[in-house]
Amino acid sequence: MKLSWLDIRDLGEAKNAIVQEALHHRLDGIVAADPADLAGLPPTVKKVLFPRGRALPEDFGEATVVIVDPAFHAVTPAELALAHPEVEFGRFVEIIDAPTLEDACQSARTERWSLLLFRDPTKIPLEIVIAASTGSPGSLITVAADVEEADIIFGVLELGSDGVMMAPRKVGDAAALKAVVEAETPDLSLVELEVVSTEHVGMGERACVDTCTYFRKDEGILVGSHSKGMVLCVSETHPLPYMPTRPFRVNAGAIHSYTMSQNGRTNYLSELKAGSKIVAVDTEGRTRLVTVGRVKIETRPLISVNAVAPDGREANLILQDDWHVRVLGPGAKVLNSTELKPGDKVLGHLPTEDRHVGYPLTEFCLET
Repeated sequence: MKLSWLDIRDLGEAKNAIVQEALHHRLDGIVAADPADLAGLPPTVKKVLFPRGRALPEDFGEATVVIVDPAFHAVTPAELALAHPEVEFGRFVEIIDAPTLEDACQSARTERWSLLLFRDPTKIPLEIVIAASTGSPGSLITVAADVEEADIIFGVLELGSDGVMMAPRKVGDAAALKAVVEAETPDLSLVELEVVSTEHVGMGERACVDTCTYFRKDEGILVGSHSKGMVLCVSETHPLPYMPTRPFRVNAGAIHSYTMSQNGRTNYLSELKAGSKIVAVDTEGRTRLVTVGRVKIETRPLISVNAVAPDGREANLILQDDWHVRVLGPGAKVLNSTELKPGDKVLGHLPTEDRHVGYPLTEFCLET
């Protein structure tokens, strides 16, 4: 889980409300310049003292982490740690050129906490620091101007910074930052579904979902006609005799079908568009968010596949009726949709929640 620190050093009248919002949403740290602003905060939040441009106070109060700027404070985290073993110390580095970038890399390799401020909008220096910190037990906290930049920071080099520090502008920013932090998708439990029947159902519109990501050979997206039963459709990563591979694409199914998207929601395939986020899933249930680049909806012959789980729960998937459209079975076996027959096993996921406009909820809902 990525870390979220909220910088309250320059907040005005809204400070108390924003702090309460941060505590409610369980942000990881509150950053203040004055120890008094950390007094009384619960132990569930990390109390970070960062007196940038100010002298270090003699008493750190309730601070559990103190960030120092050695160039200004004339003392290093290591020296402070000897005098205050009960407090964790970190180094602030403002990256403006090659020498300060090297300072940041050295801090990333040696310090418990490195708080980094990059003055230029490029993320290349952050990539270098992340690479330099490989194997280090310390944590990188990068200053983000807003929630959008925080989201970008978490994706740099696929690893991202360990956390971000953001100064909120209004009530609601703390909740938005926490939503970005929690955007990582949980693993899903997959089950073996047994095909019980297939049927050619005539013409209809199907959606090819083209993403901005290369899928792996054991990876695809979950698609189903019902919210409680989905089948793992593989991407066009595996070779075909009559066309080149398109490892960014999933020929996913008819436009009414559900697929998994971020924050536990589902979307109809027909709703997806450039910029949408959907969940890629591999045959072990590991997941990641991928970005949709485009969706191609075209009229094609369709085939309906009905399958059942060992506990009797059912799933249905309507696909393009063509040999090169495929799903995944146990062991990452690639199965052509038109060759599926009763008794074949496919991988799927069986959510327990009903859906309303894609959100999971508990209510009576019968889908047939």
